Amino acid sequence: MAAAAFLMSFVVVAILLSVVLAWRRWRRRRRRGGSSNNNNTSYNDGLLLPPSPRGLPVVGHLHLLGSLPHRGLRSIAASHGPVVLLRLGSPTVVVVVSSALGDEEVMRARDLAFASRPASAMADRLMYGRDVAFAPYGEYWRQARRVCVAHLLSARRVLSFRRVREEEADKLVSRIRRLLSCSKNEKPIDLVELLVGYANNVVSRAAFGDESSRGLYEDDDGDRGRRVRELLNEFQKLLATQPVGEILPWLGCWVDAVTGLDRRVRRTFRALDAMLDKVIDDHRRQSRRDFVEDDRREDFVDVLLDVSRNEKEYGVRLGTNEIKAIILDMFAAGTDTVTTAMEWAMAELVTHPRAMRRIQHEIRQAAVGEKHIDDKLPYLNAVIKETLRLHPPIPLLVPRQTLEDTELLGYRVPAGTRVVVNAWAIGRDTATWGRDADEFVPERFLDAEVEVDYRGQSFELIPFGAGRRGCPGVGFAEQTVHTGLATLLYHFDWEPAAASASLDMTEMNGLNVHIKAGLHLRAKPWIPPS
Repeated sequence: MAAAAFLMSFVVVAILLSVVLAWRRWRRRRRRGGSSNNNNTSYNDGLLLPPSPRGLPVVGHLHLLGSLPHRGLRSIAASHGPVVLLRLGSPTVVVVVSSALGDEEVMRARDLAFASRPASAMADRLMYGRDVAFAPYGEYWRQARRVCVAHLLSARRVLSFRRVREEEADKLVSRIRRLLSCSKNEKPIDLVELLVGYANNVVSRAAFGDESSRGLYEDDDGDRGRRVRELLNEFQKLLATQPVGEILPWLGCWVDAVTGLDRRVRRTFRALDAMLDKVIDDHRRQSRRDFVEDDRREDFVDVLLDVSRNEKEYGVRLGTNEIKAIILDMFAAGTDTVTTAMEWAMAELVTHPRAMRRIQHEIRQAAVGEKHIDDKLPYLNAVIKETLRLHPPIPLLVPRQTLEDTELLGYRVPAGTRVVVNAWAIGRDTATWGRDADEFVPERFLDAEVEVDYRGQSFELIPFGAGRRGCPGVGFAEQTVHTGLATLLYHFDWEPAAASASLDMTEMNGLNVHIKAGLHLRAKPWIPPS
């Protein structure tokens, strides 16, 4: 402990000294007539860079982001406009977009110019540098994404996993009933933990198939499944972590080692690699068996192995590392995103009892027995849209990078610039949503003259992005959330752990923004009238 405290103190002192030295160099440049924060830089075509607030030496504008960057960036946009230029650390220049008009230009009008991704050290180290979500624009990305859209996440494939979703939703209900039985309804339920298990099991069965998922998760004491869930949770945490080396390269080479980040990444990568090797080897052996099961569904690994074996037919070469990377994409995009959306939807409904009563009445009226709930539930769909508007699972969409010099709302954006779209700020823009933009009002989607869509056609609501870089897994996530929420709201009545107290809705920052205090609720089983 003493050694660790000494090292951390040394890091802090080194950073402070570096800032002081950089500040002195900056002052000397200012005296010579230079400026490190010139907002009026122009080019031959007369366009200016976007406006930028005053920054600090070395760290730039990092100090303005605060503990919740999506909120800090919204405040900056309120003062400087919907497009701002920020310097986050030494090398990183970022243009932040905070309006529907701006993201429409990024994702539709000039989609190709904004179609690449900046380098991500974490994605490269954990996902073999061959995934789809973080890949730079190019031939591999185009072909791999086509495989995902047409073969992994097509409407037909998503529909084929309906039984998986329904079975996992039924298991979720059974777990809640067991918890209620053990505690005699006295203890509140940690719903987030249960939602994580539901989302993770759906993605695992879709990705690996039932047999491999059982092998990974099921044993007598449950330790194996717990270890796999902890591994996938650590993977997602690391993916959301920005190494110091990406912000301050001259510090990162040793700070990330001292803090243990490098060691965590290596350990997690080795464990993920071993797990995926086993699953892929099992599937290869199974594909060589001389039998056919008529009711067997192809999982994601089956599909990707078929692509790998038929390179000419599919037009893309997928090796083992590419298959592993794409599978990890499915977990990164399909687990935490689904959990976050369901978590915030339940929190908002518990906080708004009138909306809770209306949605439960709709679901219970539409149910046929206890096993089937009609897909056509307009108020449930409105609740999901309103939740995604107020609480997009990834408030700051995965950054883009410009392929060429381009324009954005009349400003010049040079080639190679990182571009971040603040989906959270756009969803709460009063110019679009009115004075009650920060309020939970699902009815706004029922009364709208023009249907608002979150699949990339309505740029005022873009939780999954749009254009070339839009998330191809929207349909999969949508159905998983729909089934899980409908099942929870059909079988149980919900209220806060302390009926007299309101929920603490404070956010916890990360790649996906969760409720900091968790979601502890009381559940009462609902018995249909005879």
